[in-house]
Amino acid sequence: MSSIRSSSGALRAALLCFALSAAVLLGGCKRGGEGDAQAKEAKGPEAVPVEIAAASRRPVAASYSGTAPLEARAESQVVAKTSGVALSVFAEEGQVVRAGQVLVRLDSARAALQAAQTASQMRKLEANYARSRQLAEQKLMSANDIDQIKFDLENARAANRLANLELSYANVVAPISGVVAQRSIKPGNFVQINTPIFRIVDNSRLEATLNVPERELATLRAGQPVTLSADALPGQTFTGVVDRIAPVVDSGSGTFRVVSAFDGAAQSLQPGMFGRIRIDYDQRADALVVPRLALLDDGEPAVFRVREGKVARVPVKLGYAEGPWVEIREGLAAGDQIVTAGKVALRDGTAVQVIADPKAKAKTVTASAKPAEKAGSTQ
Repeated sequence: MSSIRSSSGALRAALLCFALSAAVLLGGCKRGGEGDAQAKEAKGPEAVPVEIAAASRRPVAASYSGTAPLEARAESQVVAKTSGVALSVFAEEGQVVRAGQVLVRLDSARAALQAAQTASQMRKLEANYARSRQLAEQKLMSANDIDQIKFDLENARAANRLANLELSYANVVAPISGVVAQRSIKPGNFVQINTPIFRIVDNSRLEATLNVPERELATLRAGQPVTLSADALPGQTFTGVVDRIAPVVDSGSGTFRVVSAFDGAAQSLQPGMFGRIRIDYDQRADALVVPRLALLDDGEPAVFRVREGKVARVPVKLGYAEGPWVEIREGLAAGDQIVTAGKVALRDGTAVQVIADPKAKAKTVTASAKPAEKAGSTQ
């Protein structure tokens, strides 16, 4: 019995020591958790990383943009006005021709004979008319007979002019100056009357027509500068002017036609090219601008301005927009730091951490690497 009592007493002592140890451990863990929470509260919320840009001053223009194909101001389909075999062809595709230049010479033998025949008949009647006038002066011929000869002479002269006109059609000439865009004839071909054989395009001055909404009617006018970029000539821009504006608005589409003119021959532009056109109708030389990326997409125009490590939502009044820039008329001053990336996670008063621009960082790394490479090459 005494052995049983001693063993049970030892068990109770061991359980008591275990309970005391567990209590000490739990108390220490609790104090540690409370300490971490208090440290976090003392540290405060983490700063949101953002990219910024400074409001700056630069020229900005108000403009209207659109797309349109380039068209030649003058274009002509050259047709044969008479039938015949093409004896000679004097123009090729891509050749520059002038108005009145002979392009094709057709067989003119038949027309030449008809012209000679009518000329002979005309000379005969001219001689008869001269004699009849002498006889009329001597009262040997009636006035009726003289009038008949006069009318016959006029008819013969008209027939002779018609024959000479048909003879001239044997030489097919260019109606306008320009470049031969298409040739549909070869020497020896038989040409039917009114058959198109050439297409001439005047590319010295090209036009692009925009259908502009009627709300822009008060801002656009003839003579305003126009800038064009063509898909076929990447990296190049071309200048022109607003040549004319339609005086009426199309009631069906609510638009009016604005025609811009460009010097095609001097600027390598060609008819048919697709152009992206911008018409500048006003310009401010010293406007306060920020990147478009800085604008918030939550209704009224606003930006996040950074001061002393925190952001503030600032309403702004916008002006003109040009490319990646937008003008700020009210709300900011030159040099204000504006958030351009990381706006989604921000609220008014949020703490932020400005991160370096990756492009600027890459430039810095490249600049620092160049002296090292140069130094290595001298060793």
